[in-house]
Amino acid sequence: MQDRQGLHGEYKVPGGKLVVIDFDVVDGALANVRLAGDFFLEPDDALDAVNAGLEGLPQQASAEEVVRRVREALPEDAQLLGFSPEAIAVVVRRAITGARDWREYDWEILHPGALPPRVHVALDQVLTEEVGAGRRGPAIRFWEWNEDAAIIGSFQSFKNEIDPVGAENEGVQVVRRITGGGAMFMEADSVVTYSLYVPAELVAGMSFAESYAFLDQWVLEALQEIGIDASYEPLNDITSPKGKIGGAAQKRLGSGALLHHATLSYDIDADRMLRVLRIGREKMSDKGTKSAKKRVSPLKSQTGMERPAIIRHLIDKFVELHGGAPGEVKDEELERARELAETKFASREWTHRVP
Repeated sequence: MQDRQGLHGEYKVPGGKLVVIDFDVVDGALANVRLAGDFFLEPDDALDAVNAGLEGLPQQASAEEVVRRVREALPEDAQLLGFSPEAIAVVVRRAITGARDWREYDWEILHPGALPPRVHVALDQVLTEEVGAGRRGPAIRFWEWNEDAAIIGSFQSFKNEIDPVGAENEGVQVVRRITGGGAMFMEADSVVTYSLYVPAELVAGMSFAESYAFLDQWVLEALQEIGIDASYEPLNDITSPKGKIGGAAQKRLGSGALLHHATLSYDIDADRMLRVLRIGREKMSDKGTKSAKKRVSPLKSQTGMERPAIIRHLIDKFVELHGGAPGEVKDEELERARELAETKFASREWTHRVP
């Protein structure tokens, strides 16, 4: 196996500290390991112990093997604050796989005007494909729309999730997206939705669960700055002590591109939502909740801010942490999305592909 010199990895633990590692690969094994970061570790010599424990680790070692080595190397009285053996495993694998940091990309901030829900869903597919093909760089896009929709996950059963009579009565169209996860009730101006289109190398070395929290960490920091005690609840929920705020979903393409999007509740009419979504009724019944409004924790009630101001704050925080400049959806991308909205996302074959 070819020797490799000067490998470097970084990993900001969601809700924790930055972990950095540098090492060489000699004869297929880690050498000259140097772990660093802004974490807290006691006793002082525990750092040297971890470095020594990782010396000679096979380059192809699994994350589980890295964790085992770290745990065995740590003194019995070691205290780790802001990171963990699992975080060290992530940063080791990121160094080996050549994972890149957010700041290594030139991010585009996309915030086009209102589009039909089906076009939004189609645009997610188009822009992810464009990133995978190398025709555009990584981007984050915030959605705007003036129609009501229920967006169901790629693998959800239509009849189990949607009350078609309720949807028709409420004037809510049903759209199936390309990512997994649960249904989203999206009234106009009632939620905040964003999509990330990134090369998969950004999350290299991470498990699926770790990548979810990693890609949404900037959102938690932004929400905390406006007074919401936000946290991540695996696998894909953004929550607070007052209730769930939103959820995320992902789709990974064979081309090496990744779509990660999330929807945050702003001011949803929960009773109306329950007339459209069957699964919501079951969740309320399970909790013994008489009123759906007791389970809704929108951004509006917790911050008192207008929706555009919250989106502006999210954009500012993203740029502060990761960089980025305003960009635009290209005409040909939007044209392709409109075509897909009609030929795929409006079709019964796609919408009812899981009956």
